[in-house]
Amino acid sequence: MKERILQTLSDLRVYAIKNGYEIDLFYHEEDSSLIRFANSAISLNTNETLIRLAITAFAGKRRASCTLITNLEQLDEMKRGVDTAAEMVKHTQPLTYQPAIPEFRASFEDESGYDAALGEINNEDRLAYFFQAVNGLETDEVRFSGIFSSGANTIAQISTRTEHTQYFKTSDAQVVTVFSHNRLKWEVRAAQSAHKKDALDAGMLQRDLALLAAHYQADPSQQLPLGSYDVVFGPAATADLIDFMNYVAFDGGNMKRGFAFLSEKEVGQKVLSACFNLTDDPTCLETFPYRRDFYSIPRRSCPLFQRGIFQGFIWNQDDADEFGEKATGHTVDHISLVVGKGDMAVDSLEGLLSQPRDKDVLYIPYLHYMNIVNPSKGIITGSSRFGAMLLKRDGGVSIPYNVRLTLSLLELFGDKVAWLSRTRVAYNVSHSYGARNPRAIVVPTFMRVNDLEISHSNASY
Repeated sequence: MKERILQTLSDLRVYAIKNGYEIDLFYHEEDSSLIRFANSAISLNTNETLIRLAITAFAGKRRASCTLITNLEQLDEMKRGVDTAAEMVKHTQPLTYQPAIPEFRASFEDESGYDAALGEINNEDRLAYFFQAVNGLETDEVRFSGIFSSGANTIAQISTRTEHTQYFKTSDAQVVTVFSHNRLKWEVRAAQSAHKKDALDAGMLQRDLALLAAHYQADPSQQLPLGSYDVVFGPAATADLIDFMNYVAFDGGNMKRGFAFLSEKEVGQKVLSACFNLTDDPTCLETFPYRRDFYSIPRRSCPLFQRGIFQGFIWNQDDADEFGEKATGHTVDHISLVVGKGDMAVDSLEGLLSQPRDKDVLYIPYLHYMNIVNPSKGIITGSSRFGAMLLKRDGGVSIPYNVRLTLSLLELFGDKVAWLSRTRVAYNVSHSYGARNPRAIVVPTFMRVNDLEISHSNASY
């Protein structure tokens, strides 16, 4: 199949050159499967194979693109798409800068992130995994829901500038399990990301779900008073916060457009906690990485924060062209964010609950309804959900109704950070809509941040 894909792109390149076109071709194929559960039953079981061909035509400072949903049998249709893009570019307004055209000096292939056992996992294995994760936890009033999404992603590229190609293939899975009480309306959740089949661990999900469900059924619930709390974030909450940082912290184009809370004067300055290290690490397979970007720039480990010191902005090719900067190898569908581990020996939810406490601590495993309030100050907002607990000083636990945090990322990852776990986990932050683009962020299992203000507290679930 790989050879056929690359040959098709080469044939389209020859067609474009014969017609005097300057084009870039971007092939994306996804093999996607999804099982959705609701009310302890399968509500959807589907799979699809989709091929998208994005065609970008160039003429001086003009650029135009069109995308086809197609298949490899339809070469003539693809050629008509090339004609369409070439005609469109004649009528576009020129950009204020000269856009670069991908020019690959050598062909490159990377299938290191593909595991056939996961990419081709069957329904029986998916169902067996899910039912093991929820085994023994249902009651008449507590029901489970969730998803098991898995598949393979194939990307290939060529341009009229050279005959060389790029080819990438990865496998991925995202599992989310939720238990909810029909009458009381509380919900607890566990999730898992996998880049290969043997990374799936249904037993881990079952342990976390069982522990959370036991507390939610046995412990008292309460509305938390507004005020400051020491907060322990679970990996999902931390990963989602980092994901927002990805957009409003170190992206050079967003900085130039006023959509970032860091500026060029902060480069080399300590802006976050000395405990905090963040790297774009394309060697980390758990993040579904790209080892070359889409302009053939080799991608190597790129420190973003070291001991809280900001290392500099990243630049995709188009932003670099627009603002006169040098591209840094970040023209990819996603980067590979990895947070450095800490030294706190709290590696599991059981371990966190048994940890001695000298004051009440609020545990927030997930943040929901998140959004950016003010990008120039890094202020985000999000609500606790899916398993929050108040870990009391006396060793007891109560269940808080949802609370809302509206804080700056500078505060959340600043000097109020008390500790990070010594273990890390990959949390899947993929979206369900659009072309398949598996994304995961590697974060410490837990992160404690002291003295955070709660801006709103619900009176019920």
